[in-house]
Amino acid sequence: MNKRRSAKPHRSSARQEPGTFRFPRQLAVLYDDDAVVVLDKPAGLPAVPIKGSGTPSALSLLSAELRRKRQRALVVHRIDRFTSGILLFAKTEPDRDALVRQFLDHTPVRQYLAVVRGRLADREGTLVHYFRREGVFQKLRTEADTGAARAELRYSVERPLRGASLVRVSLVTGLQNQIRVQFSAIGHPVAGDRKYHPDESSERRIARVALHAAHLRFVHPRSGEAVAIDCEPPPDFQSLVRALSPSDRPRR
Repeated sequence: MNKRRSAKPHRSSARQEPGTFRFPRQLAVLYDDDAVVVLDKPAGLPAVPIKGSGTPSALSLLSAELRRKRQRALVVHRIDRFTSGILLFAKTEPDRDALVRQFLDHTPVRQYLAVVRGRLADREGTLVHYFRREGVFQKLRTEADTGAARAELRYSVERPLRGASLVRVSLVTGLQNQIRVQFSAIGHPVAGDRKYHPDESSERRIARVALHAAHLRFVHPRSGEAVAIDCEPPPDFQSLVRALSPSDRPRR
């Protein structure tokens, strides 16, 4: 039995982070049972605590909420701080271990929506690169580099935009910053990606990387059934897509 986002999701308390991003007072919970919980993480909120910082994180906020129910929140996977969307946690160590094994085997279906610059030559395709992490950056390497990790994704163009494309990306592997680095490598950086493309600092229509975790499908660690979660992009992402959409008005 597939389970999808509830029409009336549960809520988890959150406090506002100072700075550019203003978080809602409550974070949406897309799925919740005795074994797992799935959040709709807003952009700007770290998935886990940042060392030496008092900034709240999805993990700390969820842990505080579950503690009142005598439950725990355990990390299964992560998404980038400035990426919005689906984030999965387990509630017990056996459930976490079972889910982590799935992610190590790359069996969950993880799909993202991204706005990338330019028009891609192919409507769909597969990208394969090799990365080596240096500090906070992923650097491109060759297959011959024994210290490099293989990165693979598949994409399809959802909609052409003005000077850009809305793409749906399916991760085959799951390296940090993978989508951003791979599309940058082929000359189509993700809009708003100031980390890998400083020129994106001039983008005023979105204050973060235009990347959203839109779909996750995994096997429930207890029932063995497929659980599918969908999450609509937040207003800032949708506003960017509208701003870049070709006008239907006839030219005079």
